[in-house]
Amino acid sequence: AVEVEARSLPMELSEKRGVENNGFVQNEAFEDKETDSSSQEEMPKTCSVDVDPVAVEETVLKPYAGMPKEVLLQFSSQARYRVTREILFWLIIAGSVALVCATIAIIAVSPKCLDWWQASPIYQIYPRSFKDSNMDGNGDLKGIQEKLDHITYLNIKTIWITSFFKSPLKDLGYGAEDFYDIDPIFGSMRDFENLIAAIHDKGLKVIMDLIPNHTSDKHGWFQLSRNRTGKYTDYYIWQDCTQAAGSVIPPNNWVSVFGNSSWQFDDVRKQCYFHQFGKEQPDLNFRNPAVQQEIHDIIKFWLGKGVDGFSFGTVKFLLEATHLRDEPPVNKSLNGDSITAYSQLYHDYTTTQVGLHDIIRGFRHTMNEFSREPGRYRFMGSDDDEKEDIEATMMYYGTTFIQEADFPFNFNLINMKNLSGNSVFEAVNSWMKNMPAGKWPNWAVGSPNAARISTRIGKEYVNVMNMLLLTLPGTPVTYYGEEIGMENIVSENVSEEHVNSGPVVATLPEKSPMQWDGNVNAGFTEGNSSWLPVNSDYQSVNVEIQSSWSNSTLSLYRALTLLRNNELPMNRGWMCHIWNDSNVFVYVRELDGLDTVFMMVLNFGQEATTDLKAIVPNLPSEAVVRLSTHFSNAGEVVNIKLIKTEMGEGLVLQYKTAKPVHTMEAFKGKCFVAEKACYSKALNLLYMNC
Repeated sequence: AVEVEARSLPMELSEKRGVENNGFVQNEAFEDKETDSSSQEEMPKTCSVDVDPVAVEETVLKPYAGMPKEVLLQFSSQARYRVTREILFWLIIAGSVALVCATIAIIAVSPKCLDWWQASPIYQIYPRSFKDSNMDGNGDLKGIQEKLDHITYLNIKTIWITSFFKSPLKDLGYGAEDFYDIDPIFGSMRDFENLIAAIHDKGLKVIMDLIPNHTSDKHGWFQLSRNRTGKYTDYYIWQDCTQAAGSVIPPNNWVSVFGNSSWQFDDVRKQCYFHQFGKEQPDLNFRNPAVQQEIHDIIKFWLGKGVDGFSFGTVKFLLEATHLRDEPPVNKSLNGDSITAYSQLYHDYTTTQVGLHDIIRGFRHTMNEFSREPGRYRFMGSDDDEKEDIEATMMYYGTTFIQEADFPFNFNLINMKNLSGNSVFEAVNSWMKNMPAGKWPNWAVGSPNAARISTRIGKEYVNVMNMLLLTLPGTPVTYYGEEIGMENIVSENVSEEHVNSGPVVATLPEKSPMQWDGNVNAGFTEGNSSWLPVNSDYQSVNVEIQSSWSNSTLSLYRALTLLRNNELPMNRGWMCHIWNDSNVFVYVRELDGLDTVFMMVLNFGQEATTDLKAIVPNLPSEAVVRLSTHFSNAGEVVNIKLIKTEMGEGLVLQYKTAKPVHTMEAFKGKCFVAEKACYSKALNLLYMNC
């Protein structure tokens, strides 16, 4: 039975296509079941394997994880793997090319990003009145550094610091004794370097004043010039004077800005020197190339210190006519002796002379040398108020091919002789319609040389003026304190002892110390007194208390800067004038591709009701109040046919439309755009070609 079972085993294995192993068959020759070594060696030779060839082939050719390169290469040439590999390769190539092309296309059609001097309002600081850090009663550079958080709190990223050069302070610091040093009253050069570092650490930019027209009579250049020392002999404008009966007869009838003759006799040189401003501020001779080079070196010095830009002041006075003819009087019946006021002459020979803009372009060229580093563009503004001659002001923009200032500072809103909806429209329209194509506007409602808003036009108009400032296209400039509605101090509290110079006393009331809180001296100084008196209203008008009021001037200011920063139509869209009358000024801000529109209804007169639907029939029937000078009105829905505004009230209305005003034929000449851009909802990006 055992033998039968043993013999049947290979048959079963064969049927199952297994392996037949004769080693398991009992050897009949060895019934005692013993084997010798020779038989054991031959046993493997008697083994036979029954294997299916197809199964073996399939087992060998099937890929498996971890197979060596030699095996892998056997499969790489097979069609199913080769074709798949080639498809993936060309898909990757096509995708890469498409990505590169899309990137190039987006860059090509994208508008230029707004630069830092366009994207943020500018906050102008008079350093002597901002914050005192050492209890001497004078604001200083360390004080500015202490209060940088206030700038960021206002959602502002650019600071403009007025002159802080070493100076006798005869004209509040604008006549420099040394262009390369800080006046000790403001601190040291180390303080300035620390301030620059702190400003940049917070992501802010800083602009400084530079008045190249003149120096102090204490300047080393002037001392060398009056002694006729070397190259400095002609650094200033000297002319012989006629002396008669103990008095000096000037070379001509030219009058200084501060009044009386612009010529001053010098006992050392025995000649008269020319001064457009005070007699302590002799004019530099810009027809001397060495003088121009000195100013270029000064620009390079401060840019090297990290300054992000300059405001060049009084540049229209840089050149005078060489022929020295008398300037024509406004009233021809007046003779030479009776002309003592600056306004009595037409200043044809002492302002905006031929060659002036060549000098300014030279300043621009020097600044451009420092603008090559990405993200470090150096801003250039010109601070000259031509007032009646808007075309002369626009020349400071330069031309299409030759750049000068990024913009001349705009004082139209300050120079208005009276306040009304019509006068505000004229001030805005005058700038926008005369500005060269592609240039960038700017606006200011306060400055160190003009009465504050509250004093100039009334407290009730502070909020609406700030609303105008921050919703117009372009760069708004805010003079320190206007964000809380500060007023001028009473003139009787200011005397010449505060500055030791009569002509500038009139500009002191708007330079009173910043009002930080309700403590003694308004938190400006911890000393016993301040260089100018603090306004008596400081306990109710200060940063600390207004920060806690939701309906304060400061809170509205912050809400407006946020709106400007966050809404595309407000920072680079169209501005279209809708309506103006004696009371209101109405305009919209729009952007191609966006159906959201902002409409400003600003009251600069008396209570009024305006039907805008009658003026623009395509306007929607209702709009939502986004912001209001009366905070309780925010969020309300107003009827476009019946918009009521009180004296000094301002509304920012928001609505949606498929028919923006700037596309309407009736408003073609009433719409302006500086940096044109269009919005794509599908791609969520801006592009140029609308």
